[in-house]
Amino acid sequence: MKCFSPGCESAKPASMTLQPLMSLLADGKIHSGRALGEAFGLSRAGIWKQVEALRAMGVDVQSLPGRGYVIEGGIALLDKALISKQLDPAAQHLAQVFDLHFSIDSTNAEASRRAARGEQSCLVIAEHQAQGRGRRGRQWVSPFGRNIYMSLLWPFQTGVAALEGLSLVCALVVVRALHRMGVGGFEVKWPNDILFRQRKLAGILLEISGDVSGPCRVVIGIGVNAQMPAAAGASIDQPYSDLAAATDHVIDRNRLAAALISELTQALARFQREGFAPFRDEWMQLDAYAGQAVEIRAGNHSRVGIAAGVDAAGCLLLDTGEGLLTISGGEMLPSLRPAPAVPGAD
Repeated sequence: MKCFSPGCESAKPASMTLQPLMSLLADGKIHSGRALGEAFGLSRAGIWKQVEALRAMGVDVQSLPGRGYVIEGGIALLDKALISKQLDPAAQHLAQVFDLHFSIDSTNAEASRRAARGEQSCLVIAEHQAQGRGRRGRQWVSPFGRNIYMSLLWPFQTGVAALEGLSLVCALVVVRALHRMGVGGFEVKWPNDILFRQRKLAGILLEISGDVSGPCRVVIGIGVNAQMPAAAGASIDQPYSDLAAATDHVIDRNRLAAALISELTQALARFQREGFAPFRDEWMQLDAYAGQAVEIRAGNHSRVGIAAGVDAAGCLLLDTGEGLLTISGGEMLPSLRPAPAVPGAD
């Protein structure tokens, strides 16, 4: 027999209450502490603790004295069945290896754990990441229920060298998925950032395991800011944007997730056959820094020049005034130093 009296609340792990509590509050209606307590067998103090846990995950739960708790406007939660139903036919097989998490440390970390268990492919999506990761060890701010956090484990039969340009292709995938949603105006920044009005809207994190010359597996992490709360955005260490700033209508995150998965599956199939070369022109058309003075930092070294696009392998071409440098890795920044004179540019 289950006990739902307040005296039994200590028998129920707090984490077991969070997801059903969130499901109730997601409707945007006011729920009294008493009604919530009765629903979950917790005292009002117990409900308050659960609400505080949701707030710690970035959920804006408001307390209305004498009335209860409310999430103004509600939250349209991600739904595994809805996402799977909207996948293109070529991506339907991923529905069989797709896990949707309420909260997780990191979708990339989970995909890597599944790879370590011998899985060849998997799809991981989460409403919240406690330890979201970006490139170069940075934190990826991941509040609950407002953005897209997803990772795809994908096998490649070729060696690591054949993966040149993959991160750039993944950036194009995000732009394509957004176009499918009817939203445009985005640019890409080498190697794999997606920008809206020079502010970062989405990013890619690739983690590769396997042989240098033989079969390998790649975890492709994609983060898209859909509706970043201001409180969470305050901890982001660079200019950022979200889809709420790019469109006047609310983006359906379930539809967006399905579009990302479908476009990614399609692009990966072509990349495996042809490499980056067929994607190069599309990337060049979206290049936010083409023809601009930039600084490339790699470790303790930096170079300044004019961004001149990318080559057929996805490497950056940097015009230093003395010729073109081919750069395979690093971080691009707008240059605060004068760019070198390019012969014939006058």
